Amino acid sequence: MDRTRPCARSVLAVLTAALLAVPGIAALSSAARAADADLARNGGFESGLDGWNCSAGSGTTVTSPVRSGGSALRATPAGSDNAQCTQTVTVKPDSQYTLSGYVRGSYVYLGASGTGTTDVSTWTQSAPDWQQLTTTFRTGPSTTRVTIYTHGWYGTGAYNADDISLIGPGGEAGLPPAAPTGLKTGTITSSSVALSWTAVTGATGYAVYRDGAKVQTVSGTSATVTGLSPSTAYAFQVTASNDAGESAKSATVTATTSPSGGDGGGGGDLPTHALVGYLHATFANGSGYTRLADVPDNWDVIDLAFGEPTSATSGDIRFNRCPVSECPAVESDADFKAAIKADQAAGKKVLISIGGANGQVQLTTTAARDTFVSSVSNIIDTYGLDGLDIDFEGHSLSLNANDTDFKNPTTPVVVNLISALKSLKAKYGAKFVLSMAPETFFVQMGYQFYGTGQWGGQDPRCGAYLPVIYALRDDLTLLHVQDYNSGPIMGLDNQYHSMGGAGFHIAMTDMLLTGFPVAGNAGNMFPPLRPDQIAIGMPASTNAGNGYVTPSEVDKALDCLTKKTNCGSYSTHGTWPALRGLMTWSVNWDRFGNWEFQRNFDAYFG
Repeated sequence: MDRTRPCARSVLAVLTAALLAVPGIAALSSAARAADADLARNGGFESGLDGWNCSAGSGTTVTSPVRSGGSALRATPAGSDNAQCTQTVTVKPDSQYTLSGYVRGSYVYLGASGTGTTDVSTWTQSAPDWQQLTTTFRTGPSTTRVTIYTHGWYGTGAYNADDISLIGPGGEAGLPPAAPTGLKTGTITSSSVALSWTAVTGATGYAVYRDGAKVQTVSGTSATVTGLSPSTAYAFQVTASNDAGESAKSATVTATTSPSGGDGGGGGDLPTHALVGYLHATFANGSGYTRLADVPDNWDVIDLAFGEPTSATSGDIRFNRCPVSECPAVESDADFKAAIKADQAAGKKVLISIGGANGQVQLTTTAARDTFVSSVSNIIDTYGLDGLDIDFEGHSLSLNANDTDFKNPTTPVVVNLISALKSLKAKYGAKFVLSMAPETFFVQMGYQFYGTGQWGGQDPRCGAYLPVIYALRDDLTLLHVQDYNSGPIMGLDNQYHSMGGAGFHIAMTDMLLTGFPVAGNAGNMFPPLRPDQIAIGMPASTNAGNGYVTPSEVDKALDCLTKKTNCGSYSTHGTWPALRGLMTWSVNWDRFGNWEFQRNFDAYFG
């Protein structure tokens, strides 16, 4: 949320009142709204918080002060929580509503979201005594549920609310929605099948059936069914549901999983659980230089760090191996290439990683895009590599303020990167390994800030990887977000999570595997990725970066995501035993730390 305070109040309520004062119009309004009712449940809080949900446990009921009756709401913002209390109400499509309520306190808001037209809110800067807030809205042609809310502001103390009402025509419970249509399969692996279907008017959720048994419920129009057996045929159906019940099942689609080791996405012959690490190939630091031939066989994917640009906007990428003056133990080119072949013969993948903290790559023009493709191809061909890892950091990817749709991006650096990666995938074919290692604010921060059209004080990099991931979702072998060097990030529970424990990795990974509304817009859902595409990024030691977690915390995160145990206070939206594995920065730092990260991975996955 943009924390800038609004600078003007809506005058819609004033204009509406003036209009209704005109003779004749009042009578017409009364007749037209004869069927209106107060749809807010427990708007006076006489039944405690029944019907209301307050974020972070911020709300309670009090007996003083109250505007009427015996109780009122008291909610207290704390830290990064604004004490929002919400209620979802069944409404009638294409209808007019008036939301009203009484509040006390500083910077208190009353509003409605999910209207299907323009979401509305009204607020008061200071209300030492009870003050009425009123706003109006019209529902969209297919809107059947609206969320009304009240909230305070950060660091401004508690507020009170009472006698909240939503006046308008009641929504009809009606019948369950129609059965979904357009069910089809997407990416099929040896253990999963991706499904999608057409949205059903009035549906609030969907259920996925496998061979007649319900296996998953989702809020969007896509799902990935996991835990399947290789080379096995399955039948899938989907139902839609709302408050009235569940629809009939859709038409059946069938899919046969691929043989073990034949997964799509490129480089699908990875082991079920893979260990990914970056090898410092072009520089030395406090961890010391490690020859490629000395990397233990335990590592399944080795990302050579880094290919870097000759200039930020040239698109020309060079891989300059560490010089002898800086790395006395560096091997010859011949030995380096021999080590690559030996790793590949043992079933390992060796990739060139582009970017890094010091390698800013901004493909601002199509010429830079084409140079990027040709220069990266040259590196891959010279060393006989298996693919490419994108590690764009800094401002390599930043969104223009008007780039509001991750499915149809317009920012040149984003559009050109997508085009370049598609060209490389097309050139090298199905076995080409493509991975990405964005930082958390490039991905998960899109949950709050992407696509608002007004960045304000927010970083334009928030969610900037989302269009790239979405466009390459069927070609992406691995996504290993850097769950480190990060500030607090809001999860799907609308709570901020901080580095240092299992909880951060659980919440961040749950978002990727569940999907999430971009910038809180339920109609703009970022779809879930397959669990076999996800490796969790962690620093190998305290020397490697902020956000180090102990082996026991790593195990808790894996237990929660793959078994739904040891989750602490966070409730995941699924269980993903096919989670691919872990990524770490870096092989060098893990060697410096006596291979703690590698040994813990091996102990966990056997």
